[in-house]
Amino acid sequence: MRNLTEANLTDAVLAKLEGAPDARFKQIMTSLIQHLHAFVREVELTEEEWMTGIQFLTAVGHKCDDKRQEFILLSDTLGVSMLVDAINHRKPSGATESTVLGPFYIPGAPELPIGANIAEGVEGEPTYFSGHVRSPDGKPVSGATLDLWSTDGEGWYDVQLEGVKGMRARGKIKTDTAGRYAFWTIKPVSYPIPADGPVGKMLRLMGRHPYRPAHTHMMISAPGYEPVTTHVFVEGDKYIDSDAVFGVKNSLVAEFRRHNPGVAPDGKRLNKPYYTVEYDFGLAPSR
Repeated sequence: MRNLTEANLTDAVLAKLEGAPDARFKQIMTSLIQHLHAFVREVELTEEEWMTGIQFLTAVGHKCDDKRQEFILLSDTLGVSMLVDAINHRKPSGATESTVLGPFYIPGAPELPIGANIAEGVEGEPTYFSGHVRSPDGKPVSGATLDLWSTDGEGWYDVQLEGVKGMRARGKIKTDTAGRYAFWTIKPVSYPIPADGPVGKMLRLMGRHPYRPAHTHMMISAPGYEPVTTHVFVEGDKYIDSDAVFGVKNSLVAEFRRHNPGVAPDGKRLNKPYYTVEYDFGLAPSR
């Protein structure tokens, strides 16, 4: 097409997709082009502003490495990650709701026996999690795997700490024949997402804080069931209603009950205060 103008340019670009052999790719790219062009028209984007946008995305890419994924952080803070999650994980009643994976998951956590401490040697307030994994109709799910990870008591994941070798505050626990699980960890604390890069600068320009409410991560799976990636949040955390990545759901908020030093539910004697959390998970059968 010759003589391209503001009025006909979008149609000219869309016409280039007519030969696309993949129907889904064509659908996605058509919608992307239409919405991107509509955005440019709506705000009447200047050349300087468009270059700023290109430089921002370039900086996001430069900030990525084998321990940090700035594009995931961008997706999370714009609510895109949670929107994609909501569309792809519509759960039946009785199944645990999902939330964002986050940028700090690492595969290969050690397999530990039920009741083990996944945060052995990590500073923080001792916390005992227990409960059951069940199907939506209430049947126990035996042998379900809980892949767990958390910050330390100061809000840092192991991959964020220089000089730390191996994994900390990570582990895998399996449910028993009654679908029961239990493990020790430390009480999670609220923490800021990495804000020293382009996403942090974007948040400051938006007038937003970078904090996530305190939570413990879980990926729960079992043969014959749909896996779920989720968190358990601490009730009463001051960021519970303003999560920087929009990941909080009411069903995932739990009470962390504080106890004075003494004998814990598993018979372990502690000489300092500790917390207990009782939380049941639900897994939907595979489709």
